[in-house]
Amino acid sequence: MKNVLTILLVTILFSCSNNEKIKEGIGQVETQSIDENKIKVLNMATFHMGFTNDANSVEYDERNLKNKKEIHSIAKLLSAFKPTVIILESSPEYNEKLQKEYKEYKNNPKMEFKNPSEGELLGYELGRISNVNRIYGIDHKMGYNYRLIDSLAKSKNEKIYLDFMDYYGPISETKYENGNTLEKLKMENKPEYLDYLIAYNADIMTHISTKNKFEGADVAAKYYQRNLRMYSNLNKISLTQNDRVFILMGSSHIAFFRDFMRRSPKYNMVDVFEYLK
Repeated sequence: MKNVLTILLVTILFSCSNNEKIKEGIGQVETQSIDENKIKVLNMATFHMGFTNDANSVEYDERNLKNKKEIHSIAKLLSAFKPTVIILESSPEYNEKLQKEYKEYKNNPKMEFKNPSEGELLGYELGRISNVNRIYGIDHKMGYNYRLIDSLAKSKNEKIYLDFMDYYGPISETKYENGNTLEKLKMENKPEYLDYLIAYNADIMTHISTKNKFEGADVAAKYYQRNLRMYSNLNKISLTQNDRVFILMGSSHIAFFRDFMRRSPKYNMVDVFEYLK
């Protein structure tokens, strides 16, 4: 009787173990299937190469022939991704104008722009050599007060904020200024720098407030809101599993998109350093 019970117990345990393995196997197959069906995205951060209203800007001569040559070389590297759609930091309301101008550039790559930005310099050129037909802007402007600290009463946490703001983050200012265009873009896309930008643009503001109020947190919330609305604009664009999406935007926006897409059931981010070599 004892032997029978032992055999029965072993059989039950073996059966349960197999069932768990089967469930695991099914889960793995489903996950792999979902991953294979995700839309490939190359999510690339850039500094603003032309005029910008942003609080932070980089000294860069967008009309310098050497710089333009470097940018076109980078476009050639990125073309290995084989994009089918290009996304830029431009408002959707200008999409018709954007697409018209891009088409003109494809027909005449020597055309001059009044105020060229990274969109025209890099985005258009990548699209042209990759024969991309679809290009969209997804930006969403919102007002928020980065000078909030100047108008607030002294806060016991103000020193934490100021110390952080004085810290330049994982990028060496001298190395950045002396770097060529490719080296600058590599630094802009460092994961630790992108994490720093989320804290710099939003999270650190939570240290600024007056009694019983949340001024800093509210400013941070607006920056999150802006990026979520930009992400919503992306999600309004009709895409299929066959599309390969190249996104080119300012580094802080890419930092947020990197977080959003990391958890997304729809998108599969490709490592930008596979192409920035």
